[in-house]
Amino acid sequence: MRRIDVIAITFGVFAVGGLLYVILQQVGLDQMNAGIWSQVVLVGGLLLWVMTYLLRALTKNMTLNQQLKDYEDAVLQKRLEEMTPEELEKLQSEVEQEKAKGSLE
Repeated sequence: MRRIDVIAITFGVFAVGGLLYVILQQVGLDQMNAGIWSQVVLVGGLLLWVMTYLLRALTKNMTLNQQLKDYEDAVLQKRLEEMTPEELEKLQSEVEQEKAKGSLE
């Protein structure tokens, strides 16, 4: 995310909070209650966003992790493409030996 995106989101959140405050006053709440309820909504939204962030971080479902996985897969694919047929056969036999060894244990 770019810096300008973060700034725009920040201003957007403050604008929504101010708009919510005005709407609550128009509905009939006094200034104190409208301020409290608009803050409750904004803090609740913030806590919800933090929870989703923590969930993505704990499950490693974040952009950086996905980019690293894609990069590793691309590097491995390129290495496989550069291997000679003899090297591929040798690698395949080693993999089959490891599978056989793993199934015995």
